[in-house]
Formats: sequence, structure tokens, C-alpha cells
Amino acid sequence: STGRGALEYRPDESVDIEDSSFDFNKLAAESEKILASDYSGGSLETLYQYGGSPGGARPKIFAKIEGKEWLVKFKSASDPIDVGQKEYEYSLLARECGIEMPETHLFEDKYFGVRRYDRTTEGKIHTISIAGLLNADYRIPCLDYTDLLILCRKLTLDMEQVYMLFRQMVFNVAICNRDDHAKNFSFQLKGNKWQLSPAYDVLPSNGFNGYHTTTANNQGDPSWEDVLTVASNVGLNMKRAKSICDEIIEKCKVKNMYMRR
Repeated sequence: STGRGALEYRPDESVDIEDSSFDFNKLAAESEKILASDYSGGSLETLYQYGGSPGGARPKIFAKIEGKEWLVKFKSASDPIDVGQKEYEYSLLARECGIEMPETHLFEDKYFGVRRYDRTTEGKIHTISIAGLLNADYRIPCLDYTDLLILCRKLTLDMEQVYMLFRQMVFNVAICNRDDHAKNFSFQLKGNKWQLSPAYDVLPSNGFNGYHTTTANNQGDPSWEDVLTVASNVGLNMKRAKSICDEIIEKCKVKNMYMRR
């Protein structure tokens, strides 16, 4: 199966396609037609074979290119024309801010691709989102970052993983990534041990009515004081937490990508 994680289903009707010459422009155009209910082309079966419905707000496909497995996104009708470029730039910034990111690539200078982190040369990796773990409704605000960090601590038994998730929280607040719902955080089972998955879907977004979908200190538009209150509530070292905030804010400002006003 090309589906996320390592679960297998029978019968397996997925198609493992390896192609180094994808016509991304054609696939993107067909995706836009489908979203606009103006579909009349003949590529629906091809789109299905290239991934079916990986989920999320934007159309996307799974693609195997030069032996590497990628998830490639196309813009939706409401996205700016350069959304792929922007997501690529923010993926680089996230990595610079110390956040673990999968390999990313900008195909044909406009289609954002992210290397699948649930696939390795050894096989598939069991992956589950926080929404799946907690049976949480990702469509509405129902969790606080305090809940996420406590879950991370209990599941991974590793405070460094908790600091990594806190770092991702700080980055989301700094760039106003308000689409931080429970499906946009995941864990992976590696060597019989759970650990935080690499980050994904990290770019500015409006979220739920202009507020973060995951609150911080029960605030949908959290201040930095709220962020540090969350750190304190879950037992993080406050000097280290403040240093993480300062570091990420500074790096975002240097790149002119700090979005809070």
C-alpha cells in the first residue's frame, strides 16, 4: 500500500510507479479542474494511481523518483500562485531553527515535494498522528500544546523529544502557522520505541477563524508569555525554553519571515 505508515490492507490495489519524468503541470491542472468541479480530462485514474487521497487541504500525489519516495503538493484554488515556493522556503527555515525536517525539494521551481519519512530502504515505518492517538477532531480546536507536550513525554519517555516538539510549537507561533491541528503532529515507531516524527505542513496559514487550532495556555492567539507558561506547565527548563524562543524569533526575523504583529 502507498498509504501513510506501515499498515497493509488486502487486497492491495495500489500501484508502485517509478518515473523520473512526471508531467507535474498536467497533474496540477487536472487537480485544479477536479477541485473546481470542472473535470473533463482523462487523468483521474492516473491521479489515483499516484496516491489516491493522502489527505489535507491541497491536492497531492505520492511519487517515486530516482529511487526516492516523495509526496508532491499542488496548489488549491484558494492558494497563492507561489505557495509551493513559500512552503519550500519555510521548510528550510524550520531546519535552520533546529527542527527535524524531512528532505524537501522544489520540483520544476514551483511544486513542493517532501521526502516520505515513513519509508526507508529497510521498509515502512509505523506512523500515527496525535489525532489518531487521541481520537481528536482535527477540524476544530480541541487540544492545547500542553496536551501535546505531555503526550510526547509519556509516549517517548524522552525529554529531548519534548523539547523538539516545543521548538516546533514556538516556530508555529513565530510564523503564524495556525493550521496546527492534531493531524499535523505525528509519532513513529522505531526499534520498539516511539519518537516524534519529522515536522511537516509548516508555513503561515489562517487556521480556524484566524486562530491557532491548537491553543497555547488556552489562547488561540497566544503571546510569548503564554508559550512560556506552557513550557513551565510541562516541566521544561525555563532558561532553555526562553533561549529556544529567542533563537527562533531571531532567525525568523533575520529572514524577514517572522509573521507575528
